[in-house]
Amino acid sequence: MTSVADILIESLPYIRRFYGLTVVVKYGGHAMVDEKLKEDFARDVTLLKFIGINPVVVHGGGPQINRVLDRMGVRPTFVRGMRMTDEETMDVVEMVLGGKVNKAIVAQINSNGGHAVGLSGKDGGLILAEKMHITVQENRDTPPEIIDPGLVGRVKNIKTDIIHTLIQNNFIPVIAPVGAGASGETYNINADLVAANIAGALSASRLILMTDVDGVLDAHGDLITSVEAGDMKAMIEADVITGGMIPKVEYAFEALAHGVEKVHIINGKRSHALLLELFTDSGIGTEIKA
Repeated sequence: MTSVADILIESLPYIRRFYGLTVVVKYGGHAMVDEKLKEDFARDVTLLKFIGINPVVVHGGGPQINRVLDRMGVRPTFVRGMRMTDEETMDVVEMVLGGKVNKAIVAQINSNGGHAVGLSGKDGGLILAEKMHITVQENRDTPPEIIDPGLVGRVKNIKTDIIHTLIQNNFIPVIAPVGAGASGETYNINADLVAANIAGALSASRLILMTDVDGVLDAHGDLITSVEAGDMKAMIEADVITGGMIPKVEYAFEALAHGVEKVHIINGKRSHALLLELFTDSGIGTEIKA
């Protein structure tokens, strides 16, 4: 039987390895709505900071947005994981993400002894965005279709000095994935995409994408614990990786291309998933490396 001492000893080399480094965590899915998992996440992030690691949190909030839209009688539509966003929907997205959800995460971390500061991507020009168009192709035999998703953006630039200032003053940045265009217009941006760009801009050691599945599965349905990006691209071509996992993996490629050492896709429905992935030999999810 594994003792508490065994667990602590196993974690020691990983704590030493990550000391002083930055870890960007995309926080989303079931971990954001289950009360016990929310508490676990807040404790995990606070612990990372206390032991000398610099966590930066980028959060989603899809279920919370959907609840507000439902009360308004608005039915959400998604294309490749991107929410089709008109002006009315954008108002709700900004209100929910930058307001209620962001401040609730900050409050939970602070109540567990951390020092978190909430930001929208619009604060201080943190995220400069530009309009995104989505390319959809049903299969290889049909021509691609270009879709205008409305006020959906992609990241053009990250103003890292804001984040560095918070980290240097021992704060935990908690960032809502909303950005501003060059003319001040507001864009809704996929949280995984924002997390990948922030991780790259910060030269983070790790990017961790929390999902509601165990990670990336192989052709037999078994979890892939560690894989190189090149092999992952071949799996997409072979239709082993499909559906909503494809954009997550593509964001991982983007982060790796900008200097992030490794990207982890983990199941946030597991208690203390963050610590189990970072500080144990086997981890719990999929580790992607360049």
